[in-house]
Amino acid sequence: MSKASAALASKIFPLTITGKDGHVQRIDGKTLTVNYYESLLSPNITANLVFEDTGNSMKYKKAYDKQERSGSIYNALPITGGEELSFKISGKLGKLDFTNKPLYVNGAVNLDQESQRESVILDIVSKGAISNQESTVYQKYTGKISNNVKILVNQFLQTDVEVDSTANSYSFVGNSSSVFDVLCSLASKSMPDKGNPGFFFYETREGFKFKSIDDLISQGPIATYYKSGVSKANLDNDENDFKILSFSVVKNQSLINSLKSGIYENRTIFFNPKTFKEEEIICKLNEAGGKNQGSSKSITLDTSLGKSAELPSVKSFTRTHYDILDVGTLDPTPSGEETTGAKDWQAQSTMRYNSLFTQMVTLQVPCNPELKAGDVIQCNFEILSTDGKEMGSSDPVQSGSYLILNLCHSFDRLRSFTSMTLIRDTYGLYTKNGK
Repeated sequence: MSKASAALASKIFPLTITGKDGHVQRIDGKTLTVNYYESLLSPNITANLVFEDTGNSMKYKKAYDKQERSGSIYNALPITGGEELSFKISGKLGKLDFTNKPLYVNGAVNLDQESQRESVILDIVSKGAISNQESTVYQKYTGKISNNVKILVNQFLQTDVEVDSTANSYSFVGNSSSVFDVLCSLASKSMPDKGNPGFFFYETREGFKFKSIDDLISQGPIATYYKSGVSKANLDNDENDFKILSFSVVKNQSLINSLKSGIYENRTIFFNPKTFKEEEIICKLNEAGGKNQGSSKSITLDTSLGKSAELPSVKSFTRTHYDILDVGTLDPTPSGEETTGAKDWQAQSTMRYNSLFTQMVTLQVPCNPELKAGDVIQCNFEILSTDGKEMGSSDPVQSGSYLILNLCHSFDRLRSFTSMTLIRDTYGLYTKNGK
């Protein structure tokens, strides 16, 4: 076992839970497991923690027990939701530090109770998840999307957000939706200054992010992992900290599903409620690029995680989208021009999201708390060949850069691991630029 997979007991630092009355209680010595989660598809981070309590941990408040006897943390604090949880877990490759930015208890369940012992699981969320439930967006917003994202996060979540600049503007009304719902909706409608439409709004341990797909996959790999049947040199070799322990393919291209989703070619029909006319736009994914012709748009993925894969021959569009243009809804004097710009981003963003999920794999590695959702990692899988291994042992198709979609840092008393779901839009060890 690598040193990065060491046990939880030597890694966790004072873990405290703060009751609603301000009482701070340590529970770190009783911790059994900690699982921490991030995802590009989740606007807030989550975690769960299991601890064991043998009683006599703290005294009941007089309001609950006139004799103020000793009891368990679960009942004597008591844990009812909303308590602050602060902790820091350090490992060989990094740390998770929530001592200055605590998480919050969403719920607690007494899993097992005996006369002298009980096990409790805490469901934990970030402060943003609670603030989101208390938010109601109803105002009208106009202008550049990236500017409105900053305004919404500051207004309802009282924090900062890392935002990629958007090229398009968008007018909308909150319609009493939560701020998370509005921000996730804006992500699918956003176009970067350069590149294809499509953003993600998500949270990592660093905070909230509003990032374009092209910007995410343009990053250099934060770490390189290898898949091999043996450990390198000896168990204490640092390279073993970057060995892929388990690996499975969840999805590796499906022609039928790709055709159904319209990745390669789709049609969008827009209805103008003012003129009662329809406009048809056909978008086609072009391997080498091309010029727009009439109602047809040629889309090229200029940024990808690998070399461009050969596209199948598609004779016609394979999916049709329908949309009603927003003409003058937010303008007191309607000009006859649509205000959403849907014709610019709708079909293209659908193609971009679907293409990003062309390949999906899951893997488990020794714990690396430095990894975050939205990072790119390099994965080198061993080539199954008896020829030319002196020229390189990595499979040139399966190996390459992958984007972290979901991530879980898991710690228990015996070992610690990082589990990930990775996605990729194209095949190949090298990118189109040869990097």
